[in-house]
Amino acid sequence: MRPSHLHYLKLLLLVALGGVTTTHVPLQDVPSSLKALPLDGHFSFQDVSAAARDFGNLSSFPPVAVLHPGSVADIATTVRHVFLMGEHSTLTVAARGHGHSLYGQSQAAGGIVISMESLQSNRMRVHPGASPYVDASGGELWINVLHETLKYGLAPKSWTDYLHLTVGGTLSNAGVSGQTFRHGPQISNVNELEIVTGRGDIITCSPEQNSDLFHAALGGLGQFGIITRARIPLEPAPEMVRWIRVLYSDFTSFTADQEMLISAEKTFDYIEGFVIINRTGILNNWRSSFNPQDPVQASQFESDGKVLFCLEMTKNFNPNDADIMEQEVNTLLSKLTYIPPSLFHTDVTYIEFLDRVHSSEMKLRAKGMWEVPHPWLNIIIPRSRIHKFAREVFGKILKDSNNGPILLYPVNKSRWDNRTSAIIPDEEVFYLVAFLSSALGPHNIKHTLDLNNKIIEFSDKAGIGVKQYLPNYTREQEWQSHFGARWDTFQQRKKAYDPLTILAPGQRIFQKASASLPLPS
Repeated sequence: MRPSHLHYLKLLLLVALGGVTTTHVPLQDVPSSLKALPLDGHFSFQDVSAAARDFGNLSSFPPVAVLHPGSVADIATTVRHVFLMGEHSTLTVAARGHGHSLYGQSQAAGGIVISMESLQSNRMRVHPGASPYVDASGGELWINVLHETLKYGLAPKSWTDYLHLTVGGTLSNAGVSGQTFRHGPQISNVNELEIVTGRGDIITCSPEQNSDLFHAALGGLGQFGIITRARIPLEPAPEMVRWIRVLYSDFTSFTADQEMLISAEKTFDYIEGFVIINRTGILNNWRSSFNPQDPVQASQFESDGKVLFCLEMTKNFNPNDADIMEQEVNTLLSKLTYIPPSLFHTDVTYIEFLDRVHSSEMKLRAKGMWEVPHPWLNIIIPRSRIHKFAREVFGKILKDSNNGPILLYPVNKSRWDNRTSAIIPDEEVFYLVAFLSSALGPHNIKHTLDLNNKIIEFSDKAGIGVKQYLPNYTREQEWQSHFGARWDTFQQRKKAYDPLTILAPGQRIFQKASASLPLPS
């Protein structure tokens, strides 16, 4: 008999003997009822402050307990326990990976937070072969997945810009980066999931088995179950990367080149862009550690106070194929209309490139600049509206980009699996735009949030058709608008897999009848 089945039998026995009640448990009695559960791991009841923090540093909702699971069965037992407490219980459950949510989405006010990283140990298996894949825990960091798969000369196809996030966390959203135009987001690159539903059931699902739950959970914001394992397809990994950046002063040329590159059959392996708004005429270190093709002209290059647009690209290669890579890169660059002296490039290992944000993190941590508030705004914009959006936002609403990067790059809708819960515009090409601000002090936080609101308000009034990525809404009407025609399906799936609205309360999509979650401060 599987260990999870033994746990279920023990739990049901406790119910029969009165050890676990199916009626309301007063909040003060919750710790004792949780302590009675048969677990491989353990609960924390005193030191829960870390579970009330996240990367956004804008919300803090302490839970009543933190589960450090020793097995998937522990998660199922805990969720099942809360489910059996019935609809009158106020208790909710949130899965917390690396805590990289922005507005308390991985928190559970007065509920239970599950520390998913406790599941990392001994749950990753690489399966090489004709169709290689890796089975990884939902609490595993992508950087650890990369390290393990590289031992076999393999790697996943699709990434996020930052690899120190958990597998379950990114798959609950989408998981996007500069490879998305070619391979789709991470949620389009999954063969199988293991999920603990809001009833406490452990279900294995795939496009062929329990497919409705599989597609619901991918991009489902944690509403239908907790992802405890994911099977990720792999491909041969390159050894090296040619990393290139060029600048544009004209937004039309910048976007035209991006769109040409993502539609070409032979193109770069990674394509992103970002916006530089700097009225001083002195560029930020956008080219740090890069080598200019023409050092003399590059040293004289300044922004002249203009809004500039940086196109960032990579070409994967192995050292024996360096000459072929050079030819392919030069051919592609010859088709672009960037400012000639702004061409910079460097060659790095594959892992150095993929883990590039972590290098910046270490520098910021050393300066005490990492664990600050991050009032980020991540949005998706249809191609047909991107120019109207840019004219109003870059240089008008936003006067500078000194508080953090502004990413802007196109992807292809055809690479996204339209059966998942992720919401994207109904156009073949759309843009991912991310305002990744860091804020110091209450005034700066308010100023940044006000700018975010102005961007959203303008977009709504101008009919831009913006959809939020990592959405942050507080009213059901806003969520209905976000999901549009797919709202009814989303609701039906919620009733099927989490009928008591136990899971992921921090998303504020569904309100548990007996609970009242505070809004972000």
